[in-house]
Amino acid sequence: MMRTLGLLYFVSVAALGAASVIGALPAAAQDSGTLDKEAAEKVFPAKKPYSPAAGRNFPTRPLFGDTHLHTSFSMDAGAFGARLSPRDAYRFGRGEEVTASSGQLTKLSRPLDFLVVADHSDNMGFFPDLLAGKPGLLADPLGRKWYDMIQSGKGAEAAIDIIVSFGAGKFKGPILYSPDSAPYRSAWQETIDAAEEANEPGRFTAIIGYEWTSNTGGNNLHRNVLFRDNGDRAGQVVPYTVLPPGSDNPRDLWKWMSAYEEKTGGDVLAIAHNGNLSNGIMFPIVEPGVNKPIDREYAETRARWERLYEATQIKGDGEAHPFLSPNDEFANFETWDKGNLDLTVVKTPDMLEFEYARSALKNGLKLEKELGINPYKFGMIGSTDAHTGLAAVEEDNFFGKTSSSEPSAERATHPFVKTEKATIMGWEQTSSGYAAVWATENTRHAIFDAMERRETYATTGPRMAVRFFAGFDFVAADANSRSPAVVGYSKGVPMGGDLTAAPEGKAPTFLVAALKDPIGANLDRYQIVKGWLDAAGEVQEKVYDVAWSGDRKPGANGKVPSVGSTVDVANATWTNTIGAPELVAVWVDPEFDPTQRAFYYGRVLEIPTPRWTAYDAKYFGVKMPPEATMEMQERAYTSPIWYSPAG
Repeated sequence: MMRTLGLLYFVSVAALGAASVIGALPAAAQDSGTLDKEAAEKVFPAKKPYSPAAGRNFPTRPLFGDTHLHTSFSMDAGAFGARLSPRDAYRFGRGEEVTASSGQLTKLSRPLDFLVVADHSDNMGFFPDLLAGKPGLLADPLGRKWYDMIQSGKGAEAAIDIIVSFGAGKFKGPILYSPDSAPYRSAWQETIDAAEEANEPGRFTAIIGYEWTSNTGGNNLHRNVLFRDNGDRAGQVVPYTVLPPGSDNPRDLWKWMSAYEEKTGGDVLAIAHNGNLSNGIMFPIVEPGVNKPIDREYAETRARWERLYEATQIKGDGEAHPFLSPNDEFANFETWDKGNLDLTVVKTPDMLEFEYARSALKNGLKLEKELGINPYKFGMIGSTDAHTGLAAVEEDNFFGKTSSSEPSAERATHPFVKTEKATIMGWEQTSSGYAAVWATENTRHAIFDAMERRETYATTGPRMAVRFFAGFDFVAADANSRSPAVVGYSKGVPMGGDLTAAPEGKAPTFLVAALKDPIGANLDRYQIVKGWLDAAGEVQEKVYDVAWSGDRKPGANGKVPSVGSTVDVANATWTNTIGAPELVAVWVDPEFDPTQRAFYYGRVLEIPTPRWTAYDAKYFGVKMPPEATMEMQERAYTSPIWYSPAG
């Protein structure tokens, strides 16, 4: 703002000087009096306003939401017992108390700022119609069979048969809700209407969206598709499906997205599902299906449409893996690495590199050098992927992945997925996460625009405020400000941004700041994760502790010791007697090479707190399996900032 005002001042004085040479304006045009230099300076002051907030045009607080929530309109959610509609989901997100599908009352501790009901595009709306006994479905032998089974108390058997039959391609005729069918279009319109009714600019944003569910061979390549637009544009199309006339190839989804924008003049983006259940194909170097290295067209198109990645959710965390990052003591967090989505293929170590955010960011640097563009230049968010209609992932208010895993004494010890090859137990569900967005206002357009510029971060549930700026001119004194964003935006770029061509003799400097969730745990540390492409063309990584609580000192290995723990597992409590309410620092990369491509992102850790399993054990009076995790360190991951050398 100071630069803008200074420019206006310069132009005004120059204009006045020119007027004195070429002659005064006609008297009739000067009916407001005489404008001299002294008067002009009062109108165009040369320094910033006295009021610190005056003139600010940057985001001042993060907005928290969920971009990946399913309701009964998703066929699998309905089969697993979800009975809540998109309208119910939005009511819950806005902070209202609702009755869950399991009959339990539930409410968020605080409303969300935004929400996307992202029901599966394939067979959208089928299950509510089946439960309602719609004549078209009952006229089909399979539809009648399933309806009768549900009515006679055999709903569980019917649900399994429905899922198996759909996967086997047995859905034909009226039970297959193709996008051109009236029941499908009705379900999509109802989804849009629910978002339009819930949307309240400035207070709560309901973003229209859906999930495209490519799952060939059980390998998860799902994407959530979000519209910037209102229903008048989103309603001109129907979601893209995997079954014909759709496709399971991401390239075809991107073509659909391009066609939508050309047809409507609207805007749309896709968010890749966390890749830990893709069995090595979410972030490929060799394109799946064609068995050849990805080309420039693939890289350009993916970078155009997929500017965010869902780094954490209920089906595990996707930031890093201990096999890939053995020197990172915090990499083994809520890890799901047993197989693909349906556990039909067991995971092997060679798959991991192409599933996790950090390794994808590193490979993106290598591909950028080869192709001239980085296909994996994505920002970070978290979301739930809950199939309950409830975006509830606080550890003491966790309503599970599906309605069958809503709070109960048995949910932790019941298998979540079980095959002859592997088992994922109920206790392994992760109570995560939320998307944090630095938007200028709480509206569809502002939130979408922040997502497109990648000014976002992922949180595993807590609503901590996290800032991350990079430039070449930050100094230690900049960390003393109570408003670090003022200097952050004036001297550097925020998370999701780019630095290029370091000035001679300068290394990137980073201004980092984190403020605890007001009703959550204190903070342990703020770390910066760096990845780079070395002189030999190999990718490297390193994790730096840059700010931490207390008077701990880094050891000989450069790592800050553990913050300790105050968790009382038996009583599911902890105290904020360790850690810090905020962390602020300026850090300079001590190993910077201006000729090497690099990325940096922030990771903020809370002190240890009880996990949802500890809260369940206390509430239900049950004993958890010895292998169950009972405490954890919640965290946030910022979008990266990328450095590119000149040329």
